[in-house]
Amino acid sequence: MPHRHDSSLPLVVPAPKNARVSITTFSFPTPTRFGAGALAELPQHLQRFGVRRPLVVTDPGLAATDAFRALTRVLGEAGRDREWFLFTGVHPNPIEADVHQSAALMRQHGCDGVIGIGGGSPLDAGKAARLLAKHPEFPLAKFYEQAADWTGLAPFIAIPTTAGTGSEVGRSSVITLDATRRKAVLFHPELLAKLVILDPELTLGLPPKLTAATGADALTHCIESYTCPQFHPMCDGIALEGIRLIVEALPRAVRNGSDVDARGKMLVAAAMGAVAFQKDLGVVHSMAHPLSTLCGMHHGLANALCLVAGMNFCARRRPGLYRRVGLACGLDIVRSTDGEADCATIEFVAQFLAQLGLNTKLREHGVKPELLDALVGQAVDDPCHRTNAVPVTAADFRALYLEVM
Repeated sequence: MPHRHDSSLPLVVPAPKNARVSITTFSFPTPTRFGAGALAELPQHLQRFGVRRPLVVTDPGLAATDAFRALTRVLGEAGRDREWFLFTGVHPNPIEADVHQSAALMRQHGCDGVIGIGGGSPLDAGKAARLLAKHPEFPLAKFYEQAADWTGLAPFIAIPTTAGTGSEVGRSSVITLDATRRKAVLFHPELLAKLVILDPELTLGLPPKLTAATGADALTHCIESYTCPQFHPMCDGIALEGIRLIVEALPRAVRNGSDVDARGKMLVAAAMGAVAFQKDLGVVHSMAHPLSTLCGMHHGLANALCLVAGMNFCARRRPGLYRRVGLACGLDIVRSTDGEADCATIEFVAQFLAQLGLNTKLREHGVKPELLDALVGQAVDDPCHRTNAVPVTAADFRALYLEVM
């Protein structure tokens, strides 16, 4: 692995032993409460937003975890402090039915707000449910039209329990539509959460493999958003700092799931990745989306398995693209040529993913060669590669899939 220098400063100066860690507030762009124990503040925020009958949206796996039990304790028993209702049917890659069913529960129970808790899937489904709760007469596809009415949505509070998608701070929702069987992105500022709660204690139970895959998702967001050619220097800075945090914290979080500092830094880095990809993304995401749609693969894992191939593809056509990414990783490449800087950075990322167990091939996860044509077709249609650092053709996608197959 290339030599790394260790000149970076920690995100937060460590508190004295046994000192109470404070909760921090920031808004970029979503108001966010960050810190261990921040979940306990949820009731006061519900009161502030006038939410008395929230719908909690999550997935079946999360409903059996300590994180969900912590939420139920904070909310109190149903009918006591407030009435709250529950939808636990969100799929690993959310589908249109998840949105319809959660919206139907909102209407049935007169819910005046939504709490999304879990990974990106329940957060995305919870965001979109508010659209159909207000407009049950519209199909979900209506909101892909510019003329749709997005105003007056019920307040949404996002509580991520994984550090990957950054959906909590995003103004988008990725749903697989019935008509096309493909992922489609709802995008509008009204989808933004009213509040994000980043509580690292809620991520302590995340298994190592899922910690690694979700962290690789955040890393891919940061790398692809930084190298996207759209002009947005603020997002560039956020992406580079997100990379630094991930390189420092993700191996620790995988190695020791109880490391609250590492877990907290990963939550922040994941949110930073999502803020950064306001610029947009690239070829790796266009490869990953069909792997989820057609093969049911976890989005973070799909990104991880395609990332190095995608970086090599871009670097061959645009030398020097990854120099600042390498510097953010801590590599000593200031005096390297563009080609040397790219090679060192890509080698580092490859070895970084390998040490997390993310250096396998698609076939090892059940992706069959006969799906190649369908994968290429969906990748070409996916909008992410339109803002890739270099142009991508159908032949390029085919070669890239074969490389990682």
